[in-house]
Amino acid sequence: MDIIAVLRADLGAGVVHGPDEADFPRHSRDFLNAAPDGVALIGVAYPRTTEQVSHILRACNAAGVAVQPQGGLTGLAGGGVPQAPCLVLSLERMRAILEIDADAGTMTVEAGVVLETVQKAADAAGLFFPLDLGGRGSAQIGGNAATNAGGNRVLRYGMMRDLVLGVEAVLADGTVLTSLNKMIKNNAGYDLKQLFIGSEGTLGIITRLVLRLFPKPQSVSTALLALDDYPAVLDLLRRARAGFGGTLSAFEVMWPDFYTLGTSALGRQPPVAEGHGIYVLIETMGTDPAADQVRFEEVLGAALEDGVAQDAVIAQSDAQTQALWAIRDCPGEFPKVFWPQISFDVSLPTGEIGLRVPELRARLERAFPGVRTVFFGHVADSNLHLSVHPVEDPMPVHAIDEVVYSAIGEWRGSISAEHGIGTIKRAFLHHSRTAQEIALMRLLKAALDPNGILNPGKVI
Repeated sequence: MDIIAVLRADLGAGVVHGPDEADFPRHSRDFLNAAPDGVALIGVAYPRTTEQVSHILRACNAAGVAVQPQGGLTGLAGGGVPQAPCLVLSLERMRAILEIDADAGTMTVEAGVVLETVQKAADAAGLFFPLDLGGRGSAQIGGNAATNAGGNRVLRYGMMRDLVLGVEAVLADGTVLTSLNKMIKNNAGYDLKQLFIGSEGTLGIITRLVLRLFPKPQSVSTALLALDDYPAVLDLLRRARAGFGGTLSAFEVMWPDFYTLGTSALGRQPPVAEGHGIYVLIETMGTDPAADQVRFEEVLGAALEDGVAQDAVIAQSDAQTQALWAIRDCPGEFPKVFWPQISFDVSLPTGEIGLRVPELRARLERAFPGVRTVFFGHVADSNLHLSVHPVEDPMPVHAIDEVVYSAIGEWRGSISAEHGIGTIKRAFLHHSRTAQEIALMRLLKAALDPNGILNPGKVI
């Protein structure tokens, strides 16, 4: 069966593009990962409605044609990158904001709406959608849900799964599962939306979502502090939690190697001097601008007076806030100063991270003499990021992965904190999941996608 001819006849050439007109290069990679050499795409479908998604999946399932769901292609684990001949199904034309319900505190959207568009629509309605990450200008909200995105404000608002009240998803056989719930409390049976949030399009394709909105913050206070060591970081975190309570929205930690890359190596003047043991970016979001700033300065001032922090700079304007965050967000600029590199997104209990960083660095240096490493992360929510720059060419990617992920497994952490499994972590899933857990994941996959057409080669 010529699936492209069938779908074009049913849906039109404007929805389904064949090999001669599809933009295959754009659909063959994400931010870091490319499709294997020689992988041929059958075509690209750009549905505009859930009904069209259903029609495409039903036809592909009957024909045994693999389908690669795609959002904004900002992923870092290869979850949206084709691994074998397939039809790409892009959600980029499903970009309508369907409703903002201020009373319920919800926004109902199609899956292809870009995250930044959601943020701006909430803001225009006097509300706030808290998910935020570096790819906000191109990442699609359906992909954020499919990968259970995290980002900078998880500490206060939770992961993407905490920000979704309802979903509509299409199963492999074309069945449309509509559960666009708008209530926070709803215990009517299994929470089926969680099957699709974080499953990377392997169990169904999300087409619409109900998002939680929050009151718009009236104040944002941001500071960068220099500390001696990780025990001081934990002391500062305890003070921040006690002093700021629910207004604490970010607690980002940068080790000195990362801080140097984010400042002087990239031509930025360091806001506080280099040479300290560790750096912390703190942010709070509150509802009383005057009182919130006073409280912010009091808590941080006490940390300085008590010797917990050695130096600090508090942002006095939006421009200064953005400049501080630019240091933390510098991995997008790594190609200029730290390339090639292999990036890792792992999690460990917050109290153990300070001990594990030097241990992991030492393991890598023993296995790969001359290797360079940088560490940073949202450690208050247990998330540690690591970038590794090896001296060998070609890079021994699998061997480096094994050193990192086996250590994380030994320490009972997770090989994926927020980026997903995709293809690049699939072989290492056993370090964080038991055989019984993996067997149950495969049972779910077999039940919902018995022909294995949805995003093959990913997760399990």
